[in-house]
This record gives sequence, C-alpha cells and structure tokens, in this order.
Amino acid sequence: MLLFFADARLRPPRVGLAVLLTVIAGCAGVPPHLELPALDVKRPEFAATLGAYTGSSVVGGNRVEILLNGEEIFPAKLAAIRKARTTINYAQYVFEDGQPARDIVDALAERCRAGVKVNVLLDAVGALAMPPEHRDAMTSAGCRVETYRPLSPFAIDRFNYRNHRRILVVDGVVGVTGGSGISGKWSGNGRQEGHWRDTDVRLEGPVVEQLQGAFAENWLEATGVALGGPEYFPRRRLDSKGSVDAQVVRSSPAGGSTAMYTMFLLALASAKRTIHITNPYFVPDEKMISTLVGASAQGVQVVLIIPGAIDHNLVRQASRSEFGRLLKSGIRIYEYRPALLHAKTMVIDGVWATIGSTNLDHRSFALNEELNVAVYDVKTAQRLEKIFEQDLANSRPVTYKKWSRRGLPSRVLELLALPLREQM
Repeated sequence: MLLFFADARLRPPRVGLAVLLTVIAGCAGVPPHLELPALDVKRPEFAATLGAYTGSSVVGGNRVEILLNGEEIFPAKLAAIRKARTTINYAQYVFEDGQPARDIVDALAERCRAGVKVNVLLDAVGALAMPPEHRDAMTSAGCRVETYRPLSPFAIDRFNYRNHRRILVVDGVVGVTGGSGISGKWSGNGRQEGHWRDTDVRLEGPVVEQLQGAFAENWLEATGVALGGPEYFPRRRLDSKGSVDAQVVRSSPAGGSTAMYTMFLLALASAKRTIHITNPYFVPDEKMISTLVGASAQGVQVVLIIPGAIDHNLVRQASRSEFGRLLKSGIRIYEYRPALLHAKTMVIDGVWATIGSTNLDHRSFALNEELNVAVYDVKTAQRLEKIFEQDLANSRPVTYKKWSRRGLPSRVLELLALPLREQM
C-alpha cells in the first residue's frame, strides 16, 4: 500500500522516491464503534465523557485566539518566538521554502544565539522539500533539529506512520497549533489562487501544558530525551489567562490510540441543532457517514465545506463517491473556490468546537500522529461560525442533480480510489 502525501506538494522526483520507499504490507484500522451514547455538548457529562475516552481532561482558565490564514498565523508565531526567554519546542509536518519559512528559521536561529533552548522536530516525509540551508541555519545557531521517523529501508513497517501534528510552545506558557504548514503557499488571506486557506489557534493558560506534553511525547520517541522541569512545565502555567475551558486531544495510532476518531464520533452523535464541518480531506468511514446521516434525519443542520480544488485528485474523487448518499439525506455540501482549502474545524450547536491537524479520513484516524484542541466556549464557537459563513459565501453548493451527472472520468477515478481508501 502507498503512503499518500496529504498536505505536501512534493517535487515529482521526490514523490517518486518517497512512494517507492513506502510500499508496506498490512493495514491499520480503528476498532468498530457500534453504539454511541446519547449526549449533549452543552452538558457537563459530554466533557467528562470526552475526557475519559481521550485521556485529557478539560481545564479552565485559558485564553483562546483563532488565527485565520497566513496573514494572522505567521505574525502570531513570529511574535511568540521572538519573546522566548527559556525554551521553544516546535513540531512541524510541512516545512518547505518561501518567505514564511525563511522568517521562522531566522527567528528560531536568533533565539538560539541568544541562549534559548530550541528543539525542532520535522517529519521525514512532510519536510522532504525543505531546503538544506534552512536546517543548516538553525543547527549552526545552536538549535537542535531532529527528524521524526527518518526514511530508511530498515524500518519499512514504520514509513506509513507520520507525525502530522503542528505544535509551537514557547517558555511552556504560550502555544500555537492547527493545520498550517511552513511554506509560501500558506502566506496571504486564504483567498488567493494557488495558496492555502487555513485556521490555527493560539493558546495561553493551563491547556498549554497538554500541548507541551504532546510535543514531549514525540520528542522522546525521536531522540530518547525526556523533556521536563520548570523550563518546559513552569509553575506559572497554572495561572488563569482567560475564561475558556479547553482540552488538547492527541491521537497516536502507532501506539494504539484512537482518541481522535472517538472524539469526532461522540461530538457528531451529540449534536442537537447544527454540525458545521470544514475539512480538506473528507473520506469518512461507514460509521461516520451513518452518524452524519442519522443526525440529519433527526433535524440537525449538517453543512460541509470541502475544497473546490485539491492537491490530490484521487483523494477528491474518493471523497465525492459518497456525496449522493449524504446529499439525499439533506446534508448540504459546498466547495470552497478562491484558494486551496486546508482548514480543519468543526462546530457543534454553536457552543463546542475543535481546531487542529486532523483530516476526516482513515490516514488521520488510523495512521498519523494527530492533535486537535477542543474548545467549550460560546464566544470561540461563534467566531468560528462567522468564519464558516464567510467561507460559505466564497463557496458553491454541490447539488445531487449535478453530482449524479458527473462524467465517466470522475466515476472511474472513484472506482480506482476504492482499494486505496484505507491509505487516504
């Protein structure tokens, strides 16, 4: 089976090499969720249930700021990095070239020269297109730059398990996470052709400890070094920074965790009024499809925004194969037009939301290391709802009539994608 390079447009020679190196035997999967409890996202039992299944508790006293597209994401990251005094931990999947990449590298290198401990963890696949001079600039300044699961013919069984998380933690007190990568494609306002439309989140407060813990988990695997002490987990992390309840949900399928899949199913099954999903790689399994269809049958307004254009056409066609069933059930589907949609958000009933790295596909749920922030806050949910409305205004609806009249090439691609769905 082949490793699909979601999120990264690698240069053709490198794609060929990577695909050649990632032919593996066997498939990972998630255990079946045959029944789901009747919950309500507005009730405390919902948070308690998610905490039980995800292994992370909901903590209060946080400040949460939504960062929209490169024009907000990169200034926020650079400001946090430049204020660092003790430590910076930075995990990134896609790291390529472009002005944002150069700015991040320069800022990290400057802090290293100032004596700040900087740990950078790059995924071996996602960073294939990273210019060597970026790594050299950081390491020569004193930063420690490591590769997560390097590509090697002697560890072929591990090639398919990638670190898809995006994590920045500064001094143990400020964090940024979401779906963005480091590349010129992510610059701008999310409405430029050839660029990406994305959403990240900036965090302060006790929940940052959970974000730091996720980085420490991956760093330990990659380096054998366990991070700890006040430089990484300072006492002041307990200080209240705001009024938002939140939790960091991390999933590590290679280690047996299916926390992310369970979180999404529980949230979808708990909706009473609305489900608003923005996601670039929408290839849900049968249980997730039936949960969405069931919610619509109960009168829940289910609306999906997916890409109008995508960097992986086979994934797009695999996604569209199930549109007929969804559309006939009353679910509304829209395709974002101005740019390449890459945001991964979901809002339930206007009161609960999640932002992160997770795509709604088998790869995210059963293969990748993923991380999302779940937010229990009306103000944050309303901010995401307004963004959702703006994206809808820049999208076109997919109708059942148009879908049913799709051409033969599309239908052929859908058939070709069927055997590969579990690798998407």
